[in-house]
Amino acid sequence: MHRYRMFIDGQFVDADDNWFDSYNPFTGQVWAQIAQGDADDVDLAVRAAHRSFNEGAWHDMSASQRGRLMHRLGDLIEREARRLAEIEVLDNGKLISEMESQLNYIPQWFYYFGGLADKIQGSVIPLDKKGYVNFTRREPLGVVAAITPWNSPLLLTAWKVAPALAAGCTLVLKPSEFTSASTLEFVRLFEEAGFPPGVINVVTGGKEVGAALIEHPLVDKIAFTGSDATGRVVNRAAADRFKHVSLELGGKSPNIVFDDAKLDDAVNGAISGIFAASGQTCIAGSRLLLQRSIHDEFMQRLLALAGTARLGDPLSAETQVGPITTRQQYDKVLSYIQIAQQEGARLRLGGGPASCGNGWFVQPTIFDRVDNRMRIAQEEVFGPVLAVIPFDDEQEAVAIANDSCYGLGAGVWTSDIGRAFRMSERIRSGTVWVNTYRAVSYMSPFGGYKQSGIGRENGMDAVDEYLQTKSIWINTGASTSNPFTIR
Repeated sequence: MHRYRMFIDGQFVDADDNWFDSYNPFTGQVWAQIAQGDADDVDLAVRAAHRSFNEGAWHDMSASQRGRLMHRLGDLIEREARRLAEIEVLDNGKLISEMESQLNYIPQWFYYFGGLADKIQGSVIPLDKKGYVNFTRREPLGVVAAITPWNSPLLLTAWKVAPALAAGCTLVLKPSEFTSASTLEFVRLFEEAGFPPGVINVVTGGKEVGAALIEHPLVDKIAFTGSDATGRVVNRAAADRFKHVSLELGGKSPNIVFDDAKLDDAVNGAISGIFAASGQTCIAGSRLLLQRSIHDEFMQRLLALAGTARLGDPLSAETQVGPITTRQQYDKVLSYIQIAQQEGARLRLGGGPASCGNGWFVQPTIFDRVDNRMRIAQEEVFGPVLAVIPFDDEQEAVAIANDSCYGLGAGVWTSDIGRAFRMSERIRSGTVWVNTYRAVSYMSPFGGYKQSGIGRENGMDAVDEYLQTKSIWINTGASTSNPFTIR
């Protein structure tokens, strides 16, 4: 049995012998215990981050020095990628192929944002008033509370930590209580890389830890990834205290296939868009919109390919679909399958639990002839469940795609470049993929429209989320005129 302690002010600490269990989704058994933090632990962590931000080695470092530490951290992550990936699989049940791919990619976030650290600059502003110089400084916000979900713990942690460190902030991390182990292993690398104490802290636990972190008066910004329901709670609490906030929330992404698309490519894109990660991704292409003229042929190809999916041990390279991460989510996914059948959707594949060891497996499930008003088309299932919706033309495809409270991602499959541009302009979504799906990069901004969130992660836009602008006026003595006089 592994036991993981919290990380506060450069030290791993216990929580008064209070622990909670972490389950392996493949076996359904406890594999680790995690320290149960509380409001006092949050206070210690936030104050450590606050001290580090305002005084000491991190405060005194130049931006170039911070960047070099981040590059060193990237090298260490690369060295430990396989080990960290295996821990993630034990904790969240996603495939080793996906987790190892993510871990091998994560160093790029620290190389990229480490390189940006000393490129952050203000500007000199020409004024309409003589005798004054005005310039701006881009300064770090301060202490960041980063709250991450269970589906891709370290990747989504990197999306927050890398730009925050580049900006000069310090952080307190609160990983999901279902998948805390990899984050606690990850922070060991910060100490080895040479980061000063207090720059990175981790407090583990449930809602009470999250609430204490959000409400703490020394926290300047909250960066949250999770459900829109929890996002509302976070946003309200942040608004009461006028904290900066960025939210990456849910999605009900349309994956739209036109009759001029390369069908084999689109079938593969539809399958990987929903069944990769067992559908447990905010950008899952959970609504497949098919032009009526190709509906029957496409469905035949789709069902044939989906029916070959291999379920099994996520640590095996042969496995294509793994378990659902938590028992609670497993029950939720099965309940949505029942709801879809009750509402009249036509079940074409799957539709229930899968017999695979003792874990929480759901069969890859496809519903056809779905009406976009059905709950299966409007609510985020977060599981391997696909809703197929027919359409006639571009206008109807756009109307269906945008008829959602979400707007995180969308896919368009077509051979018509004009249509590709028209659709990407008209769909109200933070990301639109054309003839591909689920592509992300540290260099390209990511975020949502509508109830899919506020702010952007990745790319140069991400650093702005952790900075504020200060305007500085200097009277050079060259003029005695009143600067507030409008001339």
